[in-house]
Amino acid sequence: MADRILVVDDEEDIRDLLATYLSGFGFEVAAAADGPSMRVEVSRSRPDIVLLDLGLPGEDGLSLARELRAQPRPPGIIIVTGRGQAVDRIVGLEMGADDYVAKPFDLRELAARVRSVLRRTKVEAPPDPPAARDCFDFAGWRIDLSSRSLTRPDGAAVPLTTGEFDLLATFVRNPNRALSRDQLMELMHHREAGPFDRAIDVQVGRLRRKIERDPGEPELIKSVRGVGYLFTARVSTE
Repeated sequence: MADRILVVDDEEDIRDLLATYLSGFGFEVAAAADGPSMRVEVSRSRPDIVLLDLGLPGEDGLSLARELRAQPRPPGIIIVTGRGQAVDRIVGLEMGADDYVAKPFDLRELAARVRSVLRRTKVEAPPDPPAARDCFDFAGWRIDLSSRSLTRPDGAAVPLTTGEFDLLATFVRNPNRALSRDQLMELMHHREAGPFDRAIDVQVGRLRRKIERDPGEPELIKSVRGVGYLFTARVSTE
């Protein structure tokens, strides 16, 4: 079955352009012009990815991103926006978006971002129990890379967005190693961080609020001045 993409944009020319271009890659593409029509299409087609414009009439795209992320099985979300301010991109990531593309965009880059988010968000149920090497323990926590789940020391499950999970998975694979933002972006998304790209800082802040005893005084994810971040926990596998 083809991967399903929903384009949410109030500009008809953009909707038609993206539908035509992405269909050429074998994707099944639907389109919506605003929040109400988005909800209808989400209910009808259950998209794998939503390309969401921020500047929609009536309802802001950021609130729609939050609504999509709150679903039991949320789709991947790529914000497509003409707003150039970094704050919009950061808030979008805080709302749970997986990536963003600024208008005017390169169609080939957009298609590459779609494929990248699909790889990260589509989780196939393994036929057998996950291999031991897919489970990492640190400071009483457990992250299972196969089921993409995180468990607290008390056994409770902790929900993570796609970006938060990918960041934590990168940290547990590279403990006690200072990683720059560019290195983290490359390991997570296979692309470099732009000079004003604060996506990593946003994801680190959100992850700290979920796994640190005191996010203001982090013990697991340390900032390294002039470098980036260091995951200090001792990591073990079964």
